[in-house]
Amino acid sequence: MRVPPDLPSSALPRLLAGWSQRVRPHFWRGLAVAALLGLLIQTLWPQPTERKLTQQDIDAAVLKTLETAVLPSPAARAAAAIAPAVVRVQSFTSNGKGGEEPHGVGTGVVIVNSGVILTNLHVVAGAQRVEVTFFDGSSSPAYISNTQTENDLAVLQARRVPDDMEPATLRSTAGLRPGDGVVAVGFPFGIGPSVSNGVVSGLGRSFRSPEGKQVIGNLIQFDAAANPGNSGGPLVTLDGQVVGIVTAILNPSDQRTFIGIGFAVPIENAATAVGMHPF
Repeated sequence: MRVPPDLPSSALPRLLAGWSQRVRPHFWRGLAVAALLGLLIQTLWPQPTERKLTQQDIDAAVLKTLETAVLPSPAARAAAAIAPAVVRVQSFTSNGKGGEEPHGVGTGVVIVNSGVILTNLHVVAGAQRVEVTFFDGSSSPAYISNTQTENDLAVLQARRVPDDMEPATLRSTAGLRPGDGVVAVGFPFGIGPSVSNGVVSGLGRSFRSPEGKQVIGNLIQFDAAANPGNSGGPLVTLDGQVVGIVTAILNPSDQRTFIGIGFAVPIENAATAVGMHPF
C-alpha cells in the first residue's frame, strides 16, 4: 500500500484499517482455493504403486545367477566334503642297521572322530611302525587294531587326532547303480591328496591278486583313476558319502598303472571290520 507524502499522521490508522478490511477476505479465499486445488491434484494425479515380486521374477533372478556365477562341480563338492577325513598312511620297517626305511604309502579314511581309520591291509602288513598325516598337516603314530584278511582291510587307531576332526559319512551300497558318479581321493604314488572322478562300472565283481594268492569278491568296479597309493582311500558318491574302500586296480600287464578298471570293497564289509552295524 502506497501512502501519500502529505497525508496527516492521524489519518494513517484509518487508512490501514480500511485496506485490511478490503484485502483480508480476498487473501483467505485465495489461500482456501489454493489448498483445495492442491488436494484435487493429489487425488486425481496417478500415484506410483509398488510392484510385487512374482514367481517368474524369482525364477528369472535364479537363472541369471546360474548363468553368471561359477559354481563348483559335483565332483569338487564331493571331494570337499570328504577331504577332512582323508589321511595319508605311511608304514616303516627296520633297515637291519638299527634304523628304519619306508615300507609303503597309501591312504586311509577316518570313520570315527576318535581316530578310527579304515585302510587296506596290504598298505600296513609287515610294518613295524605306522604313521598317519591328517588334513591339517598334523601327524600321529597309529597302530593296527583289527584286520579283515578276506577283504584286504585293516583298522588303524591314531594316537592323536586334530581337535576339529570330522569323520566321513558312510552310505550303504544298496541304492548304488552302474553309471552313478563317484570320486576317488587318495595319494597315488604318494602325491596328494589327489582327486579323480568317474562312474560305477559294475557291482558284485571279483578280483584275483597279481600273485594269485587271494580272490576278493563282491567288489564295486569303477573307472575313476586310481594308482598305487590310492589303496585304502575312500570311494565317494557325489553327495560326499563313502560307499567303498579302494583296494585294487586291474592291469593285465606287469605295469601297476591304471587302465580304467578299479575295485573297491563295499563299505558294508568295511563296517563289519570295525565292528559297526553294516547298515
